[in-house]
Amino acid sequence: MKQLSAGLCALAILLCISSLRPVQAQTTSGATRAVEPARYNPSEEVTITGVVSSVLTHAAPGMVVGSHLLLVTPAGPVDASLGRFGLRGNGALSAAAGRQVEAIGVIRTIKDKPVFLARTVKVGGEVYTIRNEHGVLMSPEARERAGLAAGTKGESR
Repeated sequence: MKQLSAGLCALAILLCISSLRPVQAQTTSGATRAVEPARYNPSEEVTITGVVSSVLTHAAPGMVVGSHLLLVTPAGPVDASLGRFGLRGNGALSAAAGRQVEAIGVIRTIKDKPVFLARTVKVGGEVYTIRNEHGVLMSPEARERAGLAAGTKGESR
């Protein structure tokens, strides 16, 4: 009887242990997680020049949310993401198909497609701020505050 109860106890312990999830493996995978693909790194900024082929106020299916400029560049087509506020409010970008633009930003792969995260876009003589120096989208209110701080009466671009 002693052997039977010792065997049942050992079996119960083994069942409890085998039903536990491996805690160490879960914490290790979280600690070694790769950097987000959309993370904006100012040291990777590039300047691109191209002609606007399309202005999209809303993303097409499969694209990153927000407005976009589709550009034709010497290196090929570029999807320049302007975010939710790029074409809205005070200091919004004003561009049309056929216009020459110069944009500063970083290229990221998002949804398995290369996307240019525009920080500034220059159209004609006007420079429009889309993201701050850390890559955070500038809302119309933030652009207005930046313009007031710069002394341009809310017309910061």
